[in-house]
Amino acid sequence: MPLRDHHLPRASDPLAPSKGIALAVCALILALGLSPAPSLAQAPPAGANAAPAPLGATSTAAPVAMLALRYDASIDPAAYWVSEKLDGVRALWDGQRLRFRSGREIVAPAWFIAALPATAVDGELWLGRRRFDELSGLIRREDPQDPGWRDVRYLLFDQPGGAGDFTTRLQALRELVAAAALPWLQLVPQQRVPDRATLQRLLDDTVRSGGEGLMLHRADARWQSGRSAALLKLTPWLDAEARVVGYVPGKGRLQGKVGALRVEAADGRRFRIGSGLTDAIRANPPALGALVTYRYRELTPAGQPRFPRYLRERTLP
Repeated sequence: MPLRDHHLPRASDPLAPSKGIALAVCALILALGLSPAPSLAQAPPAGANAAPAPLGATSTAAPVAMLALRYDASIDPAAYWVSEKLDGVRALWDGQRLRFRSGREIVAPAWFIAALPATAVDGELWLGRRRFDELSGLIRREDPQDPGWRDVRYLLFDQPGGAGDFTTRLQALRELVAAAALPWLQLVPQQRVPDRATLQRLLDDTVRSGGEGLMLHRADARWQSGRSAALLKLTPWLDAEARVVGYVPGKGRLQGKVGALRVEAADGRRFRIGSGLTDAIRANPPALGALVTYRYRELTPAGQPRFPRYLRERTLP
């Protein structure tokens, strides 16, 4: 039976009065030539979406994940440790349980967590480049007996609430991993770069090899929860999330499948995402209301993402 063009009704938008202003600002930014681009020289400012907390500040809230801002090309990368941005599932170990960033427990095999350290660590469950969907399916099944867990690695990159600066915490993580001696418990490879040109080459090599981008962690920063200028992400594209509100029927070869997803951003902007959808996803698309992540290069003068490309469904907390 051919897929019908159906969609969710548009929800009332309490931010509607400000949307016109926001779009006008976007248009002005683009007119001034400040639109984001894949090179370091034109990377969007790190504080564009959130105010950076002072480096070294200590959070008074309960320990939660440390979140990244976008890299600003004015920042000297020599002050940072640099690692690959992994397309895995963020996982925080509190010394007893493995949890999603939301706090919900991850159902993992007993053997997988039995010898994890008694101290809290932060990292990523990972199968390898471009295997996120496979990993997501494995974790969603919540079956600790699934043999797929044998291929999962837990790659560590920080110690929530740990003492000292990041360089000190990195050394502590090395010692924890060495002491555990588990093949699936590893440290995310970290390196230092001397300048922006070297960072750009590393980014190009990583993306060319199938990686998503880079993470920069300030070497002298103490741990703090929430978004911080101590942790930055660098990718050759921008990414965002939107909720599925409908489907565009496919034509020709895609008859009876989804041609594109109709999505709505948090501010009420609606657009379509057709690029990046595999045949399997077109046959079994994310459900109405599902949150999906997409990539884009820049915003149009109307404030819409240019060339949005489906990346993945946010099926996990």
